[in-house]
Parts: sequence; structure tokens; C-alpha cells
Amino acid sequence: MISSRRNPLVKRLRTLATRAGREAEGLLLLEGTHLLQEVLRQGNAPVEIISTEAWWQGHPALAERCVQARLRIVTDEVLRAALTTVTPDGVACLSPLDRLPAVPPELDFLLVLDRIQDPGNLGTLLRTALAADLNAVWMGAGVDPLGTKVLRASAGALLQLPHQRFGPSEAMAISQLRQELKQLAALGVQVVATLVPDSTQASPIPYWDLDWTLPTALVLGTEGAGLHPDLQACCTHAVTLPHSARVESLNVASAAVPLLLERRRATMTATSQQFG
Repeated sequence: MISSRRNPLVKRLRTLATRAGREAEGLLLLEGTHLLQEVLRQGNAPVEIISTEAWWQGHPALAERCVQARLRIVTDEVLRAALTTVTPDGVACLSPLDRLPAVPPELDFLLVLDRIQDPGNLGTLLRTALAADLNAVWMGAGVDPLGTKVLRASAGALLQLPHQRFGPSEAMAISQLRQELKQLAALGVQVVATLVPDSTQASPIPYWDLDWTLPTALVLGTEGAGLHPDLQACCTHAVTLPHSARVESLNVASAAVPLLLERRRATMTATSQQFG
């Protein structure tokens, strides 16, 4: 049992919580029982388990499915020192980065996120995107999508949802996304900007008036500043989510829920009518 907070494992895990550390080892750090369960549910057994003795003994079914992984038993104190979770539930695991799903070559429904800064917002957006059956998510700069806070907030959505992050700098991310959105538009994909109801920059239509059954890239802007002008200029359509004038705008994660699920509703309705 590892009982010293000075053990090299503590430093290693804290390093793996960063993008540089993750990419250096090619491993994704997943904190908590739920994320371990998600990895196993995808059929990807972790390569290393770090847990307290109490957790290991208390979860025999999960432990049995991880017998091929390297096991590191640590004390509660060591686990708290090693992880970003304030109160760890007793376990963390390491999974190879190359087991994450790859972005498919053909994209029928895509979410594009411009510089999302808050881990909670990004986590909610990714979880909603998974619920809406998106093909993939593109992200321009912003918070690290594979950071431990986002992984927890999204309930591990990126273990199933293909994604690509542009950048690393904000300027580079905007430039790269701009080119990608132009290519999508040239291919006939409707590139849809999401704007506030009284936007003076465009004339957005209510989101329910858009034909969501067409190949679509939904573009959402960062908290506060909204969508970058260079990206908005690449959009072929603009929608809004009408709401009371008593609030200036909606939280980006909250606004995304009806937009993304409207696509699912529209395609389900179209399929029902086709075979009804």
C-alpha cells in the first residue's frame, strides 16, 4: 500500500490531470467510480487502477473486470493528494488516449463550440450532444475537454462522442474553424449560428423554423462575448431561442438543450411519417 504523499505516483497523477502530462504518456486520467464504469461499458478495460483498499474490497464485480490492469492500492490521504476531486470516492483509472472514438469522415450533425470557458458548461454541452446523437463535436480553444472537471461534468461523454479540438491558441483556433466551416458550407451543410433574440448582426429565425433534418453544423459562442465575428460570417443560417426580455441572454449550456434535441425530434418525426 502506498501511504506517503511524497510517492512519485502522486506527482504522476497530478501531471496526468494536465493536457501536457496526458499527451506525454498517452493516457487519460478518469477520477471516480462512474467514469471507471463508463470505460468498462465501452469495452475498454483500463490499463491501471489506483484505489483505496476499502474501494477495491467493496466493489468485487468491478474489480473482477479490471484484473488485467495494474493495481495501485493507496491510502485515502494519498488519493486526495493525487486527484483533483475534492472528496474522491476511492478510485481512479488510466485509459489509453488512442481508445477515444475518432471523428468520422462524413458529418451529418455536428456541434461547433467557440471558446467555451467554464468546465461545467462544457460538460453539460457534451452530455447533451451525446443525448442528441451528434456525429462529433469541434471545439475552438477554451477549456480542456479532457480535463478532469469537464470529464466529471459530462459524465464521461467523450468516451463515446468523437471530438476535435482546434488551436491551441485562440487565434489559431478561430482561423482553423473558419476554414473548416467554409468547407462544410461548400459541401451543402447548413452552418447555423445561434444568436440572441434581438441580435442586430443578423436576422435569426426561431429555432423551430429551421429544417433540422438537413445536414447541420450548430455553432455556439463563448460565454459573455458570444460567437466570434469571423465564425459568424461563415454561417449560412442563424437561429434564436425566443425568451422573456427580463433576461438578456441564456446560459450557453441551457440554450443548447432545446436546440440539440430539436434535431432529434425533427428526425424522429420525419422517420415516423416516412414509415407511418
